[in-house]
Amino acid sequence: MRHALNFWVLGGDLRQGKLAQLLAEDGHRVHTYALEEGIVPCAGLTAEESLEGAGEADCVVLPLPVSDGEGRLNGPLSRLRPPMAAVLDALSPRQVICGGRVDPATAALCAERGLTILDYFAREELAVANAVPTAEGAVQIALEELPITLHGARVLVVGFGRVGRVTAQRMAALGAKVSVAARRYESLAWAQAMGYGTEKTGQLAGWLCGYDLVVNTVPALVLGEAELADLKPDCLVLDLASKPGGVDLEAAARLGRRVIWALSLPGKVAPVTAGAAIKTTIYHMLHELGA
Repeated sequence: MRHALNFWVLGGDLRQGKLAQLLAEDGHRVHTYALEEGIVPCAGLTAEESLEGAGEADCVVLPLPVSDGEGRLNGPLSRLRPPMAAVLDALSPRQVICGGRVDPATAALCAERGLTILDYFAREELAVANAVPTAEGAVQIALEELPITLHGARVLVVGFGRVGRVTAQRMAALGAKVSVAARRYESLAWAQAMGYGTEKTGQLAGWLCGYDLVVNTVPALVLGEAELADLKPDCLVLDLASKPGGVDLEAAARLGRRVIWALSLPGKVAPVTAGAAIKTTIYHMLHELGA
């Protein structure tokens, strides 16, 4: 940035803690709230006990996701559980306000107060950056949970978007025999061009019995009872998709299939990298706004 700004970082996990630290190291004035257990003390960073003064910030950064799903600020590293309405009441329409994965209820609360909230999670550069720690986290879980090596394992990656592509590449680099299931013909063509086997999403039942690991990246039901019943009993299913996920968990429990729903992997396995990616994305947004 060309000049120092006043940032308030509200709530969140270790990603937001690292974000606050990096912003302060760049010379900005940074205040944190509802992030007590996630910050590293450094010059220029002040941990606040209240939202007094938040309305004077140039930029307010809300967490990823913004809400805990029950109408409160998402703050897993804080003893504070302020309602989103109270948080937004402390802000001003003149500010740049951004958050990750903004839910409809929070968006409505902002609209009622004349606040404009920008979703940094919707930015393509952040989605691509997050695909790397997500894929590496998937590899880590597979190495820890499978009784076999990934080398030689038969792996199916469901979905060939950002996360699916990077995950398939990482698995193949370790010697796994990777196939890709996708809905769109162009995605299947790209998968074939990259040397992967292919399956058609929606037509998986009857073709899954040979896989040792199935990695889902699609946030819609793609692995229902018929598909899960077709898996080997010792096959591991790893769901990387955000809510509502892509696996019928009740059917999996009935069938005795092992499923790990690995949400928010970037914040768990690589919070430093993930926090830096959020910082870069916010800088891009501010630059586009002329800040």
